Amino acid sequence: MFANEIRKRRIEGMRTSHWKWHLDEVFVKVNGERHYLWRAVDHEGEVLESFVTKTRDKKAALKFLKKALCKHCRPEVVVTDRLRPYGAALREIGAADRQETGRWLNNRAKNSHLPFRRCERAMLRFRRMRTLQKFASVHASILNHFNQERRLYSRANVKLNRAAALAEWRLLCSA
Repeated sequence: MFANEIRKRRIEGMRTSHWKWHLDEVFVKVNGERHYLWRAVDHEGEVLESFVTKTRDKKAALKFLKKALCKHCRPEVVVTDRLRPYGAALREIGAADRQETGRWLNNRAKNSHLPFRRCERAMLRFRRMRTLQKFASVHASILNHFNQERRLYSRANVKLNRAAALAEWRLLCSA
């Protein structure tokens, strides 16, 4: 409930088209089977969309992209690794000219997996795919809400931003 409210408020404020998306997928084991967690991260490091599939093919990439484009407007640039399903899905959508690939261009998306991996390890893995999907989306929205990039701001600004986030959280909890 909290994550949905936070996500709704953030999406209303993010309807701009000058954004750069970073797309990446990570392997996750669910009951010993390999699944894939697809993620879209914006240029500021906030997770826009998380999606879990059993396959890593064009169909899964297309479904993920359509889901992300439905919630957020079309980005100016889509940064991906050299995985072929991304190119095929972007061609089908009509955004192949917006794709950028490079060796270290996608580090923003790769680094967004690290807090998720820490929580996954603490939870001792996942048992069901639906649980993984719920956890990934809730974890991303709450992390986006409280994540302050401390290296970019002075201590006073970090404290103000954290206090504002906590006040909004308390407002959500009281409703």
